[in-house]
Amino acid sequence: MTEALDLDTAVQAAAERLHTALVENQPCAPIRDLIGERDITLAYAVQQRLNAHRLDAGATVVGRKIGATSAAVQRQLGVDTPDLGVLFDDMEYDASAPIDISGLLQPKVEGEIAFVLKADLAEGALELDQVAAAVDYAVAAIEVCDSRIDNWDISFADTVADNASAGGYVLGAERRTLADGFVPKDAAMTMTVTGQDDSVGTGAASLGDPLVALQWLARQARELGDPLRAGQVVLSGALGPMRPAAPGAAVELTIDGLGSVAISFSTKES
Repeated sequence: MTEALDLDTAVQAAAERLHTALVENQPCAPIRDLIGERDITLAYAVQQRLNAHRLDAGATVVGRKIGATSAAVQRQLGVDTPDLGVLFDDMEYDASAPIDISGLLQPKVEGEIAFVLKADLAEGALELDQVAAAVDYAVAAIEVCDSRIDNWDISFADTVADNASAGGYVLGAERRTLADGFVPKDAAMTMTVTGQDDSVGTGAASLGDPLVALQWLARQARELGDPLRAGQVVLSGALGPMRPAAPGAAVELTIDGLGSVAISFSTKES
């Protein structure tokens, strides 16, 4: 058996382990035993195969998410780069109804700025002015992160392979264009979660500027062969610490200039 075949077998085995955890709603062991802790190429290969299962089942890609944008998280994972995941149409939650926590494994929440695009980011140098011009509007967003890896025992390769630990998201109702004077890097954020310390921060927590995070994503997505497209939603990275989402928890996010959005989680019995 050749080395290439060995690597392909490892990628397939890792993708199947994560897919089984997803469909059976049971966390699995880390996959770094199969592909190593920091091999980004293999990790994205696993992610693509994992996500292919969702596409085969009829899901549609509606956007992307950026992870590991803060220096603290990068230090924790031993890396100096963010990662990206895919958002599917069945991942958006309606804030008007409690999120069914039984459909999640070990959810956590983050407060973020989401961008909705009005133009493709597929051609050209993808400089910051081109990226900013492609933004239709910004909106407050709560990302529901969820790891298929048991007890969030993740290396960088584990979270990349696991679709960047994506679970779902909720968008706020207030939309602001960049032309309105909204400056993402300066926006202050507060997120409250039942029984926990508030999560606070600013747009600068995401690579110094959420627009810089969007630029990174646009370039990386194109490099991976799947550029960002008009109409897609981009979750641009956490503005403050992630918080666990326990059964029955209520979450409220406020971002200056973007208003507030609130969600709640059902109890296990509901």
